[in-house]
Amino acid sequence: MQPKWLAKSATAIVLVALMATETVNPVPAYAGVPGVFATEFTQLLNYIELVGQLEQQALMVENQLAQIANQVKHGLPIPNQLFGTVAADITNLNQIVNTGQSLSYTMGNLDGAFRLRFPGYSSSINYGQSYQTWSQTSLDSTRGALNTAGLQNSQFNSDEALLETLKGQSESAVGRMQAIEVGNQIAENQSEQLMKLRQLMMADMQSKASYQGALVQAEATKQANSDLFFGQTQVTSDGVSF
Repeated sequence: MQPKWLAKSATAIVLVALMATETVNPVPAYAGVPGVFATEFTQLLNYIELVGQLEQQALMVENQLAQIANQVKHGLPIPNQLFGTVAADITNLNQIVNTGQSLSYTMGNLDGAFRLRFPGYSSSINYGQSYQTWSQTSLDSTRGALNTAGLQNSQFNSDEALLETLKGQSESAVGRMQAIEVGNQIAENQSEQLMKLRQLMMADMQSKASYQGALVQAEATKQANSDLFFGQTQVTSDGVSF
């Protein structure tokens, strides 16, 4: 690393400088004065120790800078986070499923509307008109379910593009923060897909319930009209009517 190299270079420079100083300006030899050489040698050791301390400080600064850079990397957020448009999609689906005379699950008075369309065992003055209402309710409910499936099919391209983008972000995530944010986006997208799946299931239930209601109501009205015209006949267990 650069700080370590600088510290070692500084140590070498100091040693060379001291040796050069001693060579150019040698300390005069004094007979019986050995303390002069000891003093120069002590200074040399002091310089070496000082340079070693500087080297240790440089290494500490280098480690601190590496830790800061690592923390910055792990704290980098994703510039542009991507989340789905489930709110707008669900609004569009709610509008599509409520088609014509359908018994939509989005109706606020669904229970009352169902009882009005399919009152059960009751006679009808105009059976043909009533049958038309029942069949149209069933057909419109089925059409709403198909339109819901068609709209979700048209959203596949945008959903696939979003998943590809999330995949790219996952592969290029830098640091802990970006990896966490990619995981959050993927989890949010999964929740949106589950919500859309629930809508498809509700639309399918709407279609089947309307069809079943129309069939049962037609048979119940036929029976009520027949009983009104011919009168109700009770039959005993042995098949003899009275």
